[in-house]
Amino acid sequence: MGDWKEWTSSKKGFFIDDEPNDCPNDWITLNVGGKIFTTTRSTLVGRHHDSMLGKMFQDDSKWKHTRDSTGAIMIDRSPLYFEPLLGYLRHGQIILDSNVNPRGVLQEACFFGLTALIDELEKLIDQQRQEYSEPLTRSMVVKALLSTPAKCELRFQGVNFSGADLSRLDLRYINFKLANLRNCNLSQTNLYCSSLERADLSGSIMDVSNKYVKKLP
Repeated sequence: MGDWKEWTSSKKGFFIDDEPNDCPNDWITLNVGGKIFTTTRSTLVGRHHDSMLGKMFQDDSKWKHTRDSTGAIMIDRSPLYFEPLLGYLRHGQIILDSNVNPRGVLQEACFFGLTALIDELEKLIDQQRQEYSEPLTRSMVVKALLSTPAKCELRFQGVNFSGADLSRLDLRYINFKLANLRNCNLSQTNLYCSSLERADLSGSIMDVSNKYVKKLP
């Protein structure tokens, strides 16, 4: 993804009702992307025992955990985005500092199968999309395309393009999930394998060249 723009959140919390927790309370040390976290098995398993993260620690004999030199279980994920997940598992709230992009946390929640948290984060991202009033222009999109290396994935998830002329652009493989594409000109735009899940396309000009999109809402 190009680093030309980020949409972040101030601290926001979503309350989730507590659930019974009968899991063992032994302590576990995790090495997530080089950062050490210490928590209990009950925190990781109790609230969402059906998630992938819960299943990883329900029974150690079923998972061949890789450990570092200190014995900490290694997880190859981003510590910046994992920390809010751990807080959510501890007290049932998702709290994001201003330097944490909710889309990054959403990716981790999807990876670990935390369904309830996914719903809350998608609501937050949708709210930010609606609050962001200045739409991106064609020249800004072209600049992002030119500055993104060919092997990197460009994401416009939740971005406001309202009224933009995006005609004849090569927008293949781009993630437009939750994007505002109302009244856009997408005539002869190449959207091959692009994701338009839950994107707002009302009033947009589209033609048959867009038939290979990855996922429509």
